[in-house]
Amino acid sequence: MRQVDSVSPIEAVQGRRSAQWGFRPDIEGLRAVAVVAVVLFHADVPGVGGGYVGVDVFFVISGFLITGMLWREANSTGTVRLRRFYGARARRLLPASATVGVITMVASAVLLPPLRVPTVIYDGIASALYVGNYWFILDDVNYFADLLTPSPFQHYWSLGVEEQFYLVWPPLIIGTAWLIRRARRRTRAQATSSQRPYLVVLALVAAVSFALSLVATYWMPPAAFFSLPTRAWELALGGLVALTAGQWRRLAALPAAITGWAGLALILLACTQLSAATRYPGTAALLPVLGAVLVVGAGCAAPSQGCGRALASSPMRAIGRISYSWYLWHWPVLVLTPALLGHPLGLAARLTAALASGGLAVLTLRVLENPLRFAPRIRRSPLASLALGGAATAIAVCVGVALLPSVPTPVGRGAPAAAPTVTVAPVPTGSDMDAYDAAVQQAFAQAQAAVAASADLKAVPSNLTPPLGDLAAEEKKYEFNGCVRSPYQGGQPECATGDTASTTTVALVGDSHAAMWNPAFQQIGAQRHWRLEMLGKLACPLMDVRINSAFRRLIEHFQHCEQWRAQIIARLRAEHPRLVLVSVWRGYGTDESLTGFNAYDPAWLDALTRLMQQLHGTGAKVLVLGPIPSPHTSVPICLSGHLDDATACALRRSTAVNQPGIAAESAATTAGGGQYADLTELFCTTGRCPVIVGNSLVYLDTSHLTLEYSRLLAPVIGALADRALARS
Repeated sequence: MRQVDSVSPIEAVQGRRSAQWGFRPDIEGLRAVAVVAVVLFHADVPGVGGGYVGVDVFFVISGFLITGMLWREANSTGTVRLRRFYGARARRLLPASATVGVITMVASAVLLPPLRVPTVIYDGIASALYVGNYWFILDDVNYFADLLTPSPFQHYWSLGVEEQFYLVWPPLIIGTAWLIRRARRRTRAQATSSQRPYLVVLALVAAVSFALSLVATYWMPPAAFFSLPTRAWELALGGLVALTAGQWRRLAALPAAITGWAGLALILLACTQLSAATRYPGTAALLPVLGAVLVVGAGCAAPSQGCGRALASSPMRAIGRISYSWYLWHWPVLVLTPALLGHPLGLAARLTAALASGGLAVLTLRVLENPLRFAPRIRRSPLASLALGGAATAIAVCVGVALLPSVPTPVGRGAPAAAPTVTVAPVPTGSDMDAYDAAVQQAFAQAQAAVAASADLKAVPSNLTPPLGDLAAEEKKYEFNGCVRSPYQGGQPECATGDTASTTTVALVGDSHAAMWNPAFQQIGAQRHWRLEMLGKLACPLMDVRINSAFRRLIEHFQHCEQWRAQIIARLRAEHPRLVLVSVWRGYGTDESLTGFNAYDPAWLDALTRLMQQLHGTGAKVLVLGPIPSPHTSVPICLSGHLDDATACALRRSTAVNQPGIAAESAATTAGGGQYADLTELFCTTGRCPVIVGNSLVYLDTSHLTLEYSRLLAPVIGALADRALARS
């Protein structure tokens, strides 16, 4: 306080103007807080589960700086010189991001499994064009779940938001000025002299964007997380601080210091209390965003007081200066280092990799960023700056396009393996239950023998079926000509196969994990002359799981799950199938963002019992198929990188199988009058679940069977269905 009092009135005014418009060392330090939070989160450091909010802090800072810059230019000249503005952004941002992108694509092509490389390169091309955020939305990427098998370009989503913001914001300022001139018959200078219309526009943008973010967080989480429309409110709030800097400057030193410390506390609270399980952005994003607003706003009044003094310290400013390059480097280093070393990283190794990426950031700043950013000839010419940025982007895109044809198609190098077979003769009509039990035991024993024989398989067979290079076509077949509905499709078409004239109807009902058994049942239906109906909808289990939140019930309504369930139950009551088989994915609550329930929890088990009672009431026998082992990662991608050692991709039974959950489901099914089949022995030995059985690839992706392995198990599933029909 004595320092403030000793400053002359003229010096105080000049100091405050500098704090408002000049270089802000406290903001440079705030960048350090943001980037350290993100790096520690991505390094999976305990206690920083919400470190991803550092990106929100960056957005507020960008909104503040860019809006202030545009407003000052518009206020002094009556317009915004777009070529100069975009040239400065291109010179500052594009060369570094393109350089890191090129190195990341080349390193990925060398280090990652071949099946993973094309996807990563496409991610790199989209990121080089700064549309990576929408690319990830279209690919339905879950930012948090996909940290298990992440793209080394996943962090580029925020650069896409920033670049799109730079494209939108200047026209917004210019357009507002134009509307003022037209509406009030003002001159160009008069149109930019008042801040009030711009405050109204930014407040409206913030309100609409925040409302959209709230809805999308529950309805379309990837769009909420990655898109500019749902993040614009964070940038707009930063802009509002810039336009109200005069009001912020009226804060006395002590209130300003308290405000700044409170804002920093909110940011740190978000970093430590939020987690990957938090629905984000939603209302949770208010914590870091409002915290950043308070820190930046307080700095307008007293940048060298309170937290501003700590943020402006030399170490914080040093980190802040490399924040952009460190953000670019840290994630590809963390993702690609395990592939380089051949094993996952422990905490110490992850921190070492993060620090190494900081070293690369320092090198990038000194060798690339600063020389290009401050080169006199480039800096003086907006066209040269734009040409530099355009050339950097073009090179990155061209490198990606050139790398795609060089990716090898993975083909097994092992000796051809015999196709496994399971053969079980149908039980004669009128046999007692012992005969049906014996048929099931015989079928399981044959499948178990095939699994055990493949448990130690090393080299991927050269006749692997389906081949690793043809899995896209295999995935396409999962739609079954529209019989399996998408989450946002309504209705259920007629999908009868087998002997459609038969009086014995068997219905296979559920989500994609019911659909994966369709090839087996088509084979069974043809052999037994059954009429088979496929009734499926992605991300919608047939159980009516009670969701407490009214908002989540609304979201499920948008998915058509409630209507679809009601239609299916009504259809089953009308058609009176003799047997209803139910299968469902058990990953809900872990990777699935479209629902609000969890597999195996009490609500799930209660819903399963109620469903059994409903289906039993139609007069049908009911058989619930237990879960298949969960790989938790893409098996084909793993195999493409371990063609000589398939055991490296095998699943540990202890982590792939939830035995207590299976036991609980079995009890819940029996309580409702249904029958339950534990399928674990069709996939696992006592300790391991191989991913290749004979020459058959078992898993299509991270959770589904290949259609080939489904057909292989048709005799087993047929024996289970026969026994279910025979039971009284």
